[in-house]
Amino acid sequence: MSNSIDILIADAIGLLKQLITTPSFSKEEENTADLIDRFLESHGVRTKTHLNNIWAQNLHFDPSKKTILLNSHHDTVKPNKGYTLDPFSAIINDGKLYGLGSNDAGGCLVSLMAVFVYYYHRTDLKYNLVFAATAEEEISGHNGIESLISRLGEIDCGIVGEPTQMQMAVAEKGLMVLDAVATGKAGHAARNEGESALYKAIKDIDWIRNFEFPKVSPLLGPVKMSVTVIETENKAHNVVPAQCRFVVDCRVNELYTFEEILDEIKSSIESEIQPRSTRLRSSAIQLDHPLVKAGLHLGRTYYGSPTTSDKALMPFQTLKMGPGDSARSHTADEFIYLDEISGGIQLYVELLNQLL
Repeated sequence: MSNSIDILIADAIGLLKQLITTPSFSKEEENTADLIDRFLESHGVRTKTHLNNIWAQNLHFDPSKKTILLNSHHDTVKPNKGYTLDPFSAIINDGKLYGLGSNDAGGCLVSLMAVFVYYYHRTDLKYNLVFAATAEEEISGHNGIESLISRLGEIDCGIVGEPTQMQMAVAEKGLMVLDAVATGKAGHAARNEGESALYKAIKDIDWIRNFEFPKVSPLLGPVKMSVTVIETENKAHNVVPAQCRFVVDCRVNELYTFEEILDEIKSSIESEIQPRSTRLRSSAIQLDHPLVKAGLHLGRTYYGSPTTSDKALMPFQTLKMGPGDSARSHTADEFIYLDEISGGIQLYVELLNQLL
């Protein structure tokens, strides 16, 4: 790699340290947005902003060419109580950079940003490049990538930066959260009165626990339904509950639409079902897509991801890939190896060189 890449790697790590020391909880990302904007402008990049999202096109953008989006997010979750280090201190020790958001997804973000800067002034690119640092990913908010898509122009495909150890997540399970209500009739628990909504809910929960959707994805496995919350309105012990609410977490593979899942559940249980959202749908990129083929050429492997990202909100094929390890995300004393960032930048460049 050239010296310019070495400089960009050092700059990327320096920016990540600044991002770590600047709190950027979802919906509160204005300060990190400013840091990202200043970093790009310092490298001669013309930036655009929308809410707490920063984006840019390569300098010699050509509307006649197809466009690749490079995207990651700069919001973080709040630190959990298990931290032994200051989550906002950007501590480097034994080759690791510690701090909130270092792994999810700061390392991916600064790596993709460095790659975009590397190509920004090129006049001979076969594709356009668009870079977007977006907000509210951790809460699947409406003011992140979803609010930006229509402003980016036509996108052919994209790379979504999330920690995958620089392997290729070619498919991703969709997430649909269901609110369910079982209805009975109130009565006194000491007498044979009423009709327990709780018992009705338990019957439906038993079906949800045991039912298996027949289509199993070779990449994502089966559809998985989990009841995660159950409650009645009762405060007293001696009242048969007239209503019982429960929540179902549905992880849907790419072989089903959300509508098919809902139809099956509604026809099989007595409780009323209402989805909170149908936005976070399952997604997949074809294995013969140029991005995937380029990764395979570099010895990368592919897999299906059980976790949901902004990839679910993009109406074009995307490859989820980035430095870091998903197992470290949202953990106490979160960290990323410095070598993962430098290696990630170099691998991104090697991958894109095959297309550009």
